[in-house]
Amino acid sequence: MTTTLTLSELRAAAERELREDILPYWAGRVVDRAQGGFFGAVSSAGRPDPNAGKGGVLNARILWTFSAAFRNRPDPLYREMEDRAFGYLLERFWDAQHSGLFWEVDHLGRMLDGRKQTYGQAFGIYGLAEYFRATGVREALDRAMRLFEDIESHAFDPVAGGYWEARGRDWQPIDDIRLSDVDLNAPFSMNNHLHLLEAYTTLAQVVADPRVTVRLRALLELMLDRILDPRTAHQILFFDERWQPMSQVISDGHDVETSWLMCEAAGVLGDPELASRAQAMAVRMVDAVLDGGYDAERGGLYLDRLPDGHVNTNKDWWPQAEAVVGFLNAYQLSGRAEHLAAALKTWGFIEARVIDHEAGEWHTRVSREGVPEAGLTKVDFWKCPYHNTRAMLEIMERTHELEATGSR
Repeated sequence: MTTTLTLSELRAAAERELREDILPYWAGRVVDRAQGGFFGAVSSAGRPDPNAGKGGVLNARILWTFSAAFRNRPDPLYREMEDRAFGYLLERFWDAQHSGLFWEVDHLGRMLDGRKQTYGQAFGIYGLAEYFRATGVREALDRAMRLFEDIESHAFDPVAGGYWEARGRDWQPIDDIRLSDVDLNAPFSMNNHLHLLEAYTTLAQVVADPRVTVRLRALLELMLDRILDPRTAHQILFFDERWQPMSQVISDGHDVETSWLMCEAAGVLGDPELASRAQAMAVRMVDAVLDGGYDAERGGLYLDRLPDGHVNTNKDWWPQAEAVVGFLNAYQLSGRAEHLAAALKTWGFIEARVIDHEAGEWHTRVSREGVPEAGLTKVDFWKCPYHNTRAMLEIMERTHELEATGSR
């Protein structure tokens, strides 16, 4: 895999991947013309499952994807897709009785799981705020603010200063608050707070409400003070209600994603001291990822690892997308050649092994060598277009910024 691409060549490759592969795939194969919205599952070969349930997170991520794409380029197809996702989110996922978004509906749009996972509400804000940013449709901002108020009223713990994982449909406490079957049943998680940070950052860009700014600042400080381990520059994934760690797993994909999202949040807040702190930690986090979570031989990030040295060397699609952005961000901050080299090498691995050049979109998971894992879907509750779409947009913007400052 080559690492000799120029920045302009990387930008052209990312834009080509976005315009000719990712967005056409989701605007074509994934649209459920018969039953509304988008299919909840599509096989690796591109065959939709018309009976699959539809996740609120997936729908919100599709909304964000086409809204961000439309804001970048006002293509009528992107507007059609963002309008479709916006309409379906409000018609089928919005809880008219208790407010908030359902976790899942069936293939016909009937509620299957009404619980209020904070993570799901966060992605609702993220998609709705981006849709408002792209179109100016006021209802989207009003709904995003309603979700913000729901989260702050029902999920925020003022004593601990964090956000609970989930509540029931009526926003009352429930016993099982796990995000998925592979997650711990823990009160607080890195993942939940990361995506609230991401959502509140976008919301703060479109609404001048001091409540949003205050909570965004608190979230960023929480990431820096509680969730990040200052000794290792890795994040702790799960905590009890007193912020005692409950996990030792290292997720390099989340670390590299957090590294640049923290910088984005700090930039929106406009606090030079906080920005300096976030930027310094971002570089430390990327260096910690490169020291054990990065495949220096082939490029790309491993799935996860343990402090005892055990590494799951599989490579999921989303850490590869986030890695290119995180490495470029670190290069912009540090000017160190190894950060740019890691970005280029990871992009080379993506192009050669992760992008499905035959069936379209990206393989969900490949081995360290790049062999796709059999039996995985191309679209499902978690496999979505927002990580790779966002990465392509970020690559396009960051390479332009770097070239403007004289980098090649």
